[in-house]
Amino acid sequence: MEIVFASQLEADPQAWVAALRTALPDARVRLWGDGEPEGRADFAVVWAPPADLFAREPRLRALFNLGAGVDALLRLPGLPDDLPLVRLEDGGMAVQMAEYALYHLLRESRDFGRYERQQAEGLWQPLADIDRDAWTVGVLGAGAMGARVAQACAALEYPTAVWSRSGRTVPGVEAYGGEADLAAFLARTRVLVNALPLTDATRGILCRRTFEQLRPDAVVINIARGGHLVEADLLAALDGGRLRSAALDVFEREPLPPGHPFWSHARIRVTPHVAGASLMDGTVRQIAGKIRALDRGEPVTGVVDRSRQY
Repeated sequence: MEIVFASQLEADPQAWVAALRTALPDARVRLWGDGEPEGRADFAVVWAPPADLFAREPRLRALFNLGAGVDALLRLPGLPDDLPLVRLEDGGMAVQMAEYALYHLLRESRDFGRYERQQAEGLWQPLADIDRDAWTVGVLGAGAMGARVAQACAALEYPTAVWSRSGRTVPGVEAYGGEADLAAFLARTRVLVNALPLTDATRGILCRRTFEQLRPDAVVINIARGGHLVEADLLAALDGGRLRSAALDVFEREPLPPGHPFWSHARIRVTPHVAGASLMDGTVRQIAGKIRALDRGEPVTGVVDRSRQY
């Protein structure tokens, strides 16, 4: 069995190759572009792979993605119609995304940003006590990531709901489903956390129409994909007072270009796509287990349904 690791973004690809070799000692694991003979790989483990992957590795039996979102893979040229795409199921990302959402929720709801400004002014001035009922959280997406975010917020007694197209339920959290429920979900939400997969149906969902349906003084947190956000609509909503603030970890163009208005906007907080990293040990264990199962002819979970694009 041969496995190729291909990533144009990973800072230390050799570390991943070494970890895969340790987890799959009977397999030949090589790094893309290492000068070794090509065209013999059975499986590929990728993150932002090269465009000619399928032309140079035509015998692939499955493709494993080092993340949950597969929108970029579905756009790769030459993607075979029958090639299974296997997304990462958590890999340590969900708890990190919950931390990210909680940080920004707490910063806004407890007015920690104002306390920081007061410290700079040498001002000792307690602000009003928190009213959790005024800080309703709504999570777009009820998969592994969205569910973990929602449950973390609910555990701190913030009124929390999830919305998904399927209406999937999350224990301890109010659930909304389908287009018919979206307006009601938005109307009860003040802090909107986006954890949806990027599909044709969800592209641009963070737009003027969505923002106008949220509760006043709302906060938007995007930890999913940059393609979900209509950037001009966000800026207009912030500058017009419709939104209180935004925390953005993902962008249509990454890295975010120098001079982009998000960098300097007083009510936008930018992070460089770090809300949920794929932690190596857990990710490699998961992928190695699935590769062994597929090699034995057994089914695995996490296979992308291309009709749904996730």
